[in-house]
Amino acid sequence: MFDNLSDKLDKALHVLKGHGQINEVNVAETIKEIRRALVDADVNYKIAKDFTNTVREKAMGQNVLSSLKPGQLMVKLVKDELTELMGGEAEGINLSGNPSVILMSGLQGSGKTTFSGKLANYLKNKKTKKPLLVACDVYRPAAIDQLHVVGDQLDIEVYSDKGNSDPVAIAKAGIKHAKENGFNVVIIDTAGRLAVDEVMMTEISNIHKAIEPQETLFVVDSMTGQDAVNTAKAFNDILDFDGVILTKLDGDTRGGAAISIKSVVNKPIKFIGTGEKMEAIDVFYPSRMADRILGMGDVVSLVERAQEQFDEEEARKLQKKIAKNQFGFDDFLKQIQQVKKMGNMKDLMGMIPGAGKMMKDIDVDDDAFKHIEAIIHSMTPEEREKPQIINSSRKKRIGKGSGTSVQQVNQLLKQFDQMSKMMKMMQGGGGKKLMQMMGKMR
Repeated sequence: MFDNLSDKLDKALHVLKGHGQINEVNVAETIKEIRRALVDADVNYKIAKDFTNTVREKAMGQNVLSSLKPGQLMVKLVKDELTELMGGEAEGINLSGNPSVILMSGLQGSGKTTFSGKLANYLKNKKTKKPLLVACDVYRPAAIDQLHVVGDQLDIEVYSDKGNSDPVAIAKAGIKHAKENGFNVVIIDTAGRLAVDEVMMTEISNIHKAIEPQETLFVVDSMTGQDAVNTAKAFNDILDFDGVILTKLDGDTRGGAAISIKSVVNKPIKFIGTGEKMEAIDVFYPSRMADRILGMGDVVSLVERAQEQFDEEEARKLQKKIAKNQFGFDDFLKQIQQVKKMGNMKDLMGMIPGAGKMMKDIDVDDDAFKHIEAIIHSMTPEEREKPQIINSSRKKRIGKGSGTSVQQVNQLLKQFDQMSKMMKMMQGGGGKKLMQMMGKMR
């Protein structure tokens, strides 16, 4: 996400980060390179020009040239302006009304149906709501079936009426069903087209007028760049929607839509989709996204995701096991499961300051733990509990059973041993020994 833009902005700011003499000429050159980086990322030229003009004015106003740390001041200015350009503050979702009605709009292929499920799952698990999904795409029976599959997967009810070709009637009947059956949120998935057309816009406008939703959201594929912004404007002119959802931000996106959509339609980005899993939905925080674009990571989001998977009782049990040297592969397997629940691996790496740059050319597969899990599952219960009993003949059996090599089994055992020692040192507060151990592991 934003890899190319991050690289180019880093190069643009390189001179001002303390490498070489700072003067008006290279400040102007830096501003020009920032503008070029934004345009290359598919940000509208006028927006990129206005952005860099503002940064230049503020830089001169705050005496970047005479500052003791001009590079840091310039990075802060760019970060603050990026944050402002993307909306400033995070915007919540309006859940007033009983039930709260949320209308989903967007083109076909934008990920609207999948995201309807993700949003329902988010509201159910994070906001303790009882959501109902309503299928109003009367043109694509596959879309109705898809929504039912998503609903079954999440244990969330889906209301549909395949015999009815009137989306307004289906939407109204869905809301009525919600009122009668104790649902407090209704998410209405509407039909999309391959391009904006008059029939589509009339239909979504009619649904909007008939149900008067508390929240109208426009779902857009961020990989379509500037086209996404133009489509958002066409929809907003008709619907006057409340917010934007950017999907597929885990793909090879240049980032232009995320950066410029707010200033074009003057509507906030409320959520982003960061992967295929139903949990891959995040509230959009402009300041955190600006940090990530500038290669500063997003530690706050990383900690929040970790805390969601954190079980205090399990942590206490684990602490006792580590203290007694009883930490085994079953415990290790539980830790892996928790990390996997946190989301897409490359996305997680991008949240660690500096790691995103290091991992740029490395393909971090979501199945990165697959062979580790296979090796552990090929061990006997006794071997998982007492790894020290694993001798060469056991290693051969484990390797064969897991479809891996003895070398891979050895590597896992070595890493596990080093990790166990580190955890033991952290438990005992042995910070100095821990640093020595990490030095040896490099």
